[in-house]
Amino acid sequence: MSFTLYDASIPVFLRGFGQLSGILDKAVAHAEVKKIDPSVFINARLAPDMYTLAGQIQTASDAAKFAGARLAGVEAPSFSDDEKSFDELQQRIAKTVAFLKGIDPSAIVGQEGREIVLKRQTGDIHLTGATYLQGLALPNFYFHIVTAYDILRHNGVEIGKSDYLGKP
Repeated sequence: MSFTLYDASIPVFLRGFGQLSGILDKAVAHAEVKKIDPSVFINARLAPDMYTLAGQIQTASDAAKFAGARLAGVEAPSFSDDEKSFDELQQRIAKTVAFLKGIDPSAIVGQEGREIVLKRQTGDIHLTGATYLQGLALPNFYFHIVTAYDILRHNGVEIGKSDYLGKP
């Protein structure tokens, strides 16, 4: 069996969310031990013009669910971006994971050439499924996952590279 577009997408997103969920658990434990109000982490950002931790997780969720939906030719669920606690962020991750797990692999396998049209104010962008996944969806997902990691690490949560990478 050959490596497919499904293999390069949905399992990658699921793994990333597994690692992110574990990192959030460590942030909760750190906040408890250090007696830090969890909202300090939820609202933290690396620069004034960047998303907060909550925004990074919401955007990673959107990147993954829209990628899965676009590649499979299905409608993505709509989630409100109103998470204000670690529990709510974990629920957001769980809803995203449930949606991704519900995508039929056969809907993505062989869709490397499927046209993906992204509606932008500056005009539509036309990409193949493979180009969309490799050039936009995965880099966007990883950017927001690693930025969430960076926000927590910057704020003293004791996490390291192995927490981000996990075990292969």
